[in-house]
Amino acid sequence: MKAPHLDPDQLRDIETRTLRHYDGRSRQFWEGTRDHDVSQNRAALLRHIHNKPPLRILDLGCGGGRDLIAFRELGHEAIGLDGSAALCELARRHSGCEVWQQHFLHLDLPTAHFDGIFANASLFHVPTQELPRVLRHCRNALRDKGILFSSNPRGDNVEGWNGTRYGAYHDLENWSRLVGDAGFELLEYYYRPEGRPRHEQPWLATVWVKVEGTRYKVQEK
Repeated sequence: MKAPHLDPDQLRDIETRTLRHYDGRSRQFWEGTRDHDVSQNRAALLRHIHNKPPLRILDLGCGGGRDLIAFRELGHEAIGLDGSAALCELARRHSGCEVWQQHFLHLDLPTAHFDGIFANASLFHVPTQELPRVLRHCRNALRDKGILFSSNPRGDNVEGWNGTRYGAYHDLENWSRLVGDAGFELLEYYYRPEGRPRHEQPWLATVWVKVEGTRYKVQEK
């Protein structure tokens, strides 16, 4: 299905209402996600980074700081980024890490700064028409051969409002085309939670390396 064309006012509304959702539920969000086991996802990012540790990792959509804590405890330099002011405050308090408040549609990232970017349950909030630009920002922020991890709720390439949050839900083929066209090559993908039938695995996780001039095609397993 073709993604809707969104004008600037609609994009501002998407950003404002989605962030308002998280600002108003920051403590509930932290309490509800702090014990989620996403160690499989953190490990997927780290095993593909071949630079000498400690690594500099951007947690893109860091929420209350759960994964910042985990990366820091492994000895890495973890920096968080979130659009929600309330979640940024919680992440700083819980992790002790540097946390940047930036909106995904208005990223201002340093060039060639990170060994890896961990985007766990965050990039699906980006409207499809804006995703190529956001992904290029991520690519430019990575060092040579830098790694991007992403986990998103999968779907049939539709987007829109889910209550008070906006989301875009891609299948593997469409997601791979979008990220591949932004200058990444797919290294690995899997569905979560582990050990369940595919229809009980709503999350699609993908791991990418920054490359030059690559368009990537993928076939479903």
